[in-house]
Amino acid sequence: MMTIKQVSDFTGVSVRTLQYYDKIGLMSPTELTDAGYRLYDDTALERLQQILLFRELEFPLKEIKTILDSPNFDSKKALSQQIELLELKKQHLENLIHFARGIKMIGVRAVDFSAFDRTKMDEYAKKAREQWSDTDAYKEFIEKTKDRTQEEDELLAEGFMSLFVEFGTMKNENPDSDKVQSQVKKIQDYITEHLYTCTDTILASLGKMYAGGGELTDNIDNSCGNGTAAFVTKAIECYCAKRKE
Repeated sequence: MMTIKQVSDFTGVSVRTLQYYDKIGLMSPTELTDAGYRLYDDTALERLQQILLFRELEFPLKEIKTILDSPNFDSKKALSQQIELLELKKQHLENLIHFARGIKMIGVRAVDFSAFDRTKMDEYAKKAREQWSDTDAYKEFIEKTKDRTQEEDELLAEGFMSLFVEFGTMKNENPDSDKVQSQVKKIQDYITEHLYTCTDTILASLGKMYAGGGELTDNIDNSCGNGTAAFVTKAIECYCAKRKE
C-alpha cells in the first residue's frame, strides 16, 4: 500500500489532483486508515495509468470515468488502441515540427495548413470510444451530461450514493422482498434519468460490478456498511430474474 503522498511522488500526479479524482469518483483510494488517510494498492495504480494515458490523448475526465466504469471495458484492448492513438499523435507532432522548421528556413508566412490536420487521429479516437462503451448508452450519457457543472455532478453522485445508504439499512431483509426490489427500481430509474437508459441488461452488468471486488465494492461497503455491495448485487439479480419471467 502507498500513501497519497507516496503515489504523488512516484507518479508525478499532484496530491490535489489525486484528491480531486477521488472526489469525482474517477479513482478512489483502496482503503482509508482509521485516521482517514488514503491508501492505494497496485490495482489503483493500474487505474491511474489508464487515466493518465487517456488524459495524454485529451479525453475529458467524464468520458474517462464512463469508459473505465463500463461493463464492456477491456484493459488490454484499450491499451492497444491507446498505443495506436499515441502513434498517431506522435506522427502529428512530427509533421508540425517539420512544418515549423520549413517556415523558419524559408522565412515566409505559412500558406499550407495540412500539417494541422487531426482528422485521422480524431476519427480513430471516435471509433475507439464507440468500441469501449455501449454506443447508444454512451451517446445518451454524453448528451445528458455535456452541460452539467462540477457542483451538479457532485450533487448527483451524492444522490446516487444515498440510494446505496438506504440499501445498507435493508441488509437484514430478504433481497427478493417488495421493499428491497422497490429500492433496486429506484437505482435503475435514477441512472436512466440522469445518465443513460438503464436497461435490465445494463443493470445486471452493473450489479455484478458492485460486488466484483476492488475499489467500487470497497467504496460502497465503507460508506454504507460491510456487505452492502454484495446485498445490492443479490437484490439486482432477483430483480432482473423476475423481469425475465
